Amino acid sequence: MTSTPLRVAQLSSLTTYSGTSASRLQALYSDFSRQKQSNPTSYRSNVDWWRHTLEAVVSKGWLSEGSSDRLVLHASPSLADVFRYERVGKPLSLSMVITELCESKAYIPLQHFLTSTQSIYDPGSLPLRIVSYVLGKPLWWALQQVGIVDGDQGGSESDAQRWRRAKGDYVLVDLVEKAAEAVIESQRAVDGISLADALYSPESFKAQFANVLPDMPLSDLDIKVLVRYLERDKKVVVADSEVIKFVDSVSAEQAQVTAVDHGVLELKNAVGDLQAQVNGLQKKIDERTRNASEALRQKRKEVAVSHLRTRKQLEELLSKRLGSLTTLQSTLLSVETAIGDVEIMRSFETSTTTLKSILSHSSLQRDKIDETMDAMAAATADAREVDDAIRMGGDMAQAELGIDEDELEKELEQMAQDAQLELAETEDRRQVEERHAAAEKEEEELRRKMNAAPETPDTEPELGRREMGARFTALSRQPRGDTEVQADNAEGGRVRETA
Repeated sequence: MTSTPLRVAQLSSLTTYSGTSASRLQALYSDFSRQKQSNPTSYRSNVDWWRHTLEAVVSKGWLSEGSSDRLVLHASPSLADVFRYERVGKPLSLSMVITELCESKAYIPLQHFLTSTQSIYDPGSLPLRIVSYVLGKPLWWALQQVGIVDGDQGGSESDAQRWRRAKGDYVLVDLVEKAAEAVIESQRAVDGISLADALYSPESFKAQFANVLPDMPLSDLDIKVLVRYLERDKKVVVADSEVIKFVDSVSAEQAQVTAVDHGVLELKNAVGDLQAQVNGLQKKIDERTRNASEALRQKRKEVAVSHLRTRKQLEELLSKRLGSLTTLQSTLLSVETAIGDVEIMRSFETSTTTLKSILSHSSLQRDKIDETMDAMAAATADAREVDDAIRMGGDMAQAELGIDEDELEKELEQMAQDAQLELAETEDRRQVEERHAAAEKEEEELRRKMNAAPETPDTEPELGRREMGARFTALSRQPRGDTEVQADNAEGGRVRETA
């Protein structure tokens, strides 16, 4: 398979190239194999850069003419020429990058991927890895000492020697994972998934999912790789040469394709084929109708009659096909209903078995229940007796201390009465003080008016003094409490001295 060099514009459109300086590109295109020992960080960074670049180019289908594979890399010495870049040349470490990615399981040889029964995520047997390390390292060291192998483990190999080991077809794991997730999401989006919806032939599977990723149509080889990954590594499908079945969980009953699956898929395919025939017949009828109309406009009566006669035959055939389609659809629906009934009955059986298992437990037997309830009643009675005994003990302890409950009650009542009496006396004192303050205020006002009265004829002053004296006497005769009387006596003396 020949490879055509990519255009500079194509490479420059990749994110790995657009953000990389010229000096960095020169380093990436150089032979950096010896950095694996001297500068492992830079070495790993360079390998990752090439990994993303190769995946981007493969997913776009740019690598080779005549190949439409989007999940598989076809590696050969001519691959380096594909990446020839202006003022940089062609990459000198591409073969080593592919070998490194294969060792890290980022790339997996195609044949091994398709035939292996072990998941690509299985790290392998721990004892085997330990034995390989214990035996392999000393052996490699011994070969280094006698000069059979180089100490840099292939760093001095020529590019042609490295390509002999790197040449081949590789599955790009990241791209397969991306496609698988898209397929799973697309299948989950199907409303009301029935058994027929979960069954595909290899052809119908490709028709359904070949374009599940935008701008990344999958080839036959890609579909084959994808189905193998979904079955072995994701465990969401089971498949044989004719049937691909999506499953929710790989149980003992779902782990294989059954005769029922084959039968349902045949019905589904027959319904699909008949539906396609019906659609085709309808298109032909419409075409004959248009042709007849066109012939009439051109006054070609015989041609128009021929078209109408053919249309009539097509309509009869369409009627037969519609009847067959209705029968097949009803049959498929009946089969799916029966399969659903089987699943429901299986659930009933499982529920019944579970319930019987629970009810057969020794703690739920009649004798055991009666025994448990009797024991609970006895325990409750014992607890009541203990509570009564504790209460009686407390009463006896209080009696021994000589505390008379009646005497305590009387003392409490007397304290309450004393508190109420004290509160009433306080209220009386407050009221007396308020009345006394009001009387003092009014007396002070009268004295002020008596002192400020203007001079008038002899009869008028005497009359004013008599009226004020009468009011003062009236105020003096108001009833007062003991405290108020004492205060008033003292104040009265002061008033008389003033007068």
